[in-house]
Amino acid sequence: MSNIQKDTAKITSFGFTPEGRESFAYTLQNKNKMEVNIIDFGATINAIKIPIENNEFADVVLGFDSVSDYMNSFNIPGAPFMGAVVGRYAGRIKNGTFKLNNEVHQLHKNLGEQHLHGGISNFSNNFWKVISLSENSIILEYISKDLEENFPGEVTVQVTYTLTEENELEITYSAKTTKDTIINLTQHSYFNLEGHESSIQNQELQVVSTKLLDTDGNNVPTGYFLNVANLPFDFTTFKKCPEKIDNSFVIQDHSKAVATLKSTKNKIQMQVFTNQPSVHVYVGGNCSDLIQGKNKTNYHRLSGICFETQNFPDAPNHSHFPNAILRKNETYNQKTSFKFENI
Repeated sequence: MSNIQKDTAKITSFGFTPEGRESFAYTLQNKNKMEVNIIDFGATINAIKIPIENNEFADVVLGFDSVSDYMNSFNIPGAPFMGAVVGRYAGRIKNGTFKLNNEVHQLHKNLGEQHLHGGISNFSNNFWKVISLSENSIILEYISKDLEENFPGEVTVQVTYTLTEENELEITYSAKTTKDTIINLTQHSYFNLEGHESSIQNQELQVVSTKLLDTDGNNVPTGYFLNVANLPFDFTTFKKCPEKIDNSFVIQDHSKAVATLKSTKNKIQMQVFTNQPSVHVYVGGNCSDLIQGKNKTNYHRLSGICFETQNFPDAPNHSHFPNAILRKNETYNQKTSFKFENI
């Protein structure tokens, strides 16, 4: 951290790993007193604090109070990937295999017979290096070695978090590789506009999409698309958040918000914008009472809702899905933003 100007943003210790490495949290602020906390483990969003009535704040994402809790969360059943950047490939890859340049690559399987969210040692459970920091922006970098989790190519990834004066958290990703590879990055925060200690049951959801990906019994895409009008997951108009959802919606118009979450209790709405082909919506956060969340909160299956903006899961195995290949001389670019407004 010697090249980081510590007086430009709030930097605090976030605890130590069992090996004695110290983790740090970085607080971004804007003129509206909104705050975003980022930690270097997993390039994770630890907190988003939104001003509400009576000079109070709502912390609208789930998280933990120390780096050791984040590390331990990857050992519990159904690891939540709490607030982290996910890669090298977000979502499921069927049988953990894909073909690239006529060569079959066998990835590690960490969800039954499937590969999920980058495998066992992934972007979410490793430390990132902070390379730039200011009062409202931070850039973190992770170098994924060649054959990490059996992915080809050494990939250098940077993620930039910027908190604007319009209460928008902008997230941009870039990546380069030394060999042709596949890549699909996303952000895995669990949102709850009524505070991370609440339930999302009474919040309202809209997803501006008429199609979602059909999946098999292992929740892996079959290659077909479904019309949401024929399904329980038609959120083209506002409805209460579902108690169970783990589905990818196809984004058809990138000029507008692809999803909106609204709380009438705290009078906040959050809009999701992205340039990605899909948004995977997932309700959860359950830590099975094995790890307590922030402020000793016991997170449950309705604690939060994720908006994983990304390419289609298993895209490398479907030729008609959007391209997931990053070539040696190309640059991967992704942009997603979460905009918060008082209503």
